[in-house]
Amino acid sequence: MKTRSPFLNYIADYMLVRQYSLRTVDTYLRWIASYIHFHNKRHPASMGDNEVERYLEHLVLKQNVAPRTQATALNSLSFLYKHII
Repeated sequence: MKTRSPFLNYIADYMLVRQYSLRTVDTYLRWIASYIHFHNKRHPASMGDNEVERYLEHLVLKQNVAPRTQATALNSLSFLYKHII
């Protein structure tokens, strides 16, 4: 489960060492990468609540995701900021 991004690889390694399921790791990495790309590849450490809110609003208003999908995206970003940043 290696990506081209050292940052995403670090997150994957962190999760795997803590025995997260491969499916959870893959899902979280996809949402985190999507979040980073949405904000023009800015590092998450340089972003905060406003950027998270804008991203989640984009998912609902522009991509029409289901509430459970939005919750999964939020959980992945919460994990990112709580455990990685």
